[in-house]
Amino acid sequence: MEFFRIKKDIPFMRHALAFNVISFVTFLLAVFFLVTKGLHLSVEFTGGTLIEVKYEQSADLEKIRGALGKAGFTDYSVQNFGSSQDVMIRLPLKGDQNTNQIGDAVMAALQADAPGGAKQRVEFVGPQVGKELAENGAMALLLVVIGIVIYLAFRFEWRFSVSAIIANLHDVVIILGFFAFFQWEFSLSVLAAVLAVLGYSVNESVVVFDRVRETFKKVRGLTTPQVLDHAITSTISRTIITHGSTQLMVLSMLIFGGETLYYFSLALTIGICFGIYSSVLVASPLVMWLGVSREQFIKAKKVVEGANEEGAVV
Repeated sequence: MEFFRIKKDIPFMRHALAFNVISFVTFLLAVFFLVTKGLHLSVEFTGGTLIEVKYEQSADLEKIRGALGKAGFTDYSVQNFGSSQDVMIRLPLKGDQNTNQIGDAVMAALQADAPGGAKQRVEFVGPQVGKELAENGAMALLLVVIGIVIYLAFRFEWRFSVSAIIANLHDVVIILGFFAFFQWEFSLSVLAAVLAVLGYSVNESVVVFDRVRETFKKVRGLTTPQVLDHAITSTISRTIITHGSTQLMVLSMLIFGGETLYYFSLALTIGICFGIYSSVLVASPLVMWLGVSREQFIKAKKVVEGANEEGAVV
């Protein structure tokens, strides 16, 4: 399905070096912020106190956040779970704290500025549990990367595989760099978004590389940059349809999803934008620099000796 078709190929590869330099600088900045600032991990990873509160009617989350802020609490997380009447409050771990006292202090703050709630449960999440979640999350990310590497190794010739792997890791590091620079909260939902972006980005790379391989086999007389330009240009309509419809859904979560889905959808938005960029302007130039050519996709013809003068082709 295509909304439009561009008849003249856009010369993307003419500016390949400039795009690769921009990508490299952006990647280095992301790594720099990750090393110097680090990620602002949520309560799931750092440990803290979880408080469940149930309201008789739909809870006003903004009023609850205002009550907690007025009472002096910081770095808290407030979200619905199960229903609009049930509220989960997460507070970070700070020194030697008494869980019951924290629960009482939170309920006192709510009764003053957001009344109507009843405390259901107060639970302490130790730093050891958070450490295990962080390790398991890192392992999940590593396994996804390894799975993608194995898939690409079987799916494409090694030049395509290496380029796609670098482009996908580029997307992940950029997302993490944004969260480190702005100190946005990195939670389990954001980790899920990063894993989703990995799969989403590799899908775009596969589509472009399939068209590159197809063009090499079917069209003669084109240079490698021209083949890449043709492949990218011919998939632009598909890219706009796919990414545009996905981003519309993600944008609705970003605007209307509230705090619960905000950072999740923000990570997806960054990943979608950079996924398009990396597939077109990172992976494709890398394939070109690695020396892909038509000869690698065309099997050499074998001449059988003893046949006619012209030779018999097998």
